[in-house]
Amino acid sequence: MHVPPQPRPDHDDLHYRHAPGTRVHYRARQRSADATALGRLALHLPAFLSSLLVVLGTSALSEAWIGLPAWVPTSLWLGSGALAFHRPSERFLARHLLRLQYPLPAERALLAPVWREVTARAGVDGDRYELWVEDSDQLNALAAAGHIVAVTRQALEHLPPAQLAAVLAHELGHHTAGHSWAGLLGWWYALPGRLAWRGLTAAVIRLVRVASGFSYLAAGILLVVIGWLALATLTLTYGLPLLLLVLPYATAAVGRRAELRADAHAAELGFAPMLARMLHDVLADESAGTGARGDLPGLLSTHPDHRTRLHHLQRYLEPRGR
Repeated sequence: MHVPPQPRPDHDDLHYRHAPGTRVHYRARQRSADATALGRLALHLPAFLSSLLVVLGTSALSEAWIGLPAWVPTSLWLGSGALAFHRPSERFLARHLLRLQYPLPAERALLAPVWREVTARAGVDGDRYELWVEDSDQLNALAAAGHIVAVTRQALEHLPPAQLAAVLAHELGHHTAGHSWAGLLGWWYALPGRLAWRGLTAAVIRLVRVASGFSYLAAGILLVVIGWLALATLTLTYGLPLLLLVLPYATAAVGRRAELRADAHAAELGFAPMLARMLHDVLADESAGTGARGDLPGLLSTHPDHRTRLHHLQRYLEPRGR
């Protein structure tokens, strides 16, 4: 969730309901999978099936060449998704792929009380999650894998505690609703098919260039053969690869819904005014021409536009009883 830069006040503006040492009542179900998470998994099914075909083909070749039973690498790949919830694997992902860092003592001193307040309001055991910091000059935060919550150093240094709590509550909403692990599993199981497609595309382009070096006739014949093979593949797979062309748009739409649900989670914990303040500041920056425009709405945008988010927050801002 992107938020605009703001100076951090000297005083702590977060209203703490759960002081250290007070009893916290945890929910029986710490996390679930809402319709958005399930929808994200469903949208990744065609990519998963494509990847499965790639893995099965590769496994069959390995059995023919080195005698390794095809079920061994296939089973290992199918079971590898469990690493999304394996703490050492998560830490490897955080450190080497997401480029995150453990909080310094001073940073942890800022994060710990805010995180405790957010998780206590949500009835979630905050110790189940790991807080990380991204060394970035952008105000941002993310929820990844099964237990990673990260904020940028800029957000940590510039956001008032109440707005930092709103950001953390938003990211916690992604975790408790299953958005984070569903997105990671979808990405992981789509990876073999994606890599195979990129390799096949590069090989075809290379072959066409080589054939063009000999004659245009050879290049034309090659294109006809490639077209025939593509048509045969579509026929055998009942047009499954064509779904991959529209999936990015559907996945982006589900991502926008996930952001609105995470906003609702933060608002239900009492952070709607802080979120609204951030979004109003973003709109003001954009109107002045000083804000970043990378989050503008679009069919491939995974974040809804700011006015849409404000519209969905209005019911949390209206006085009770109206």
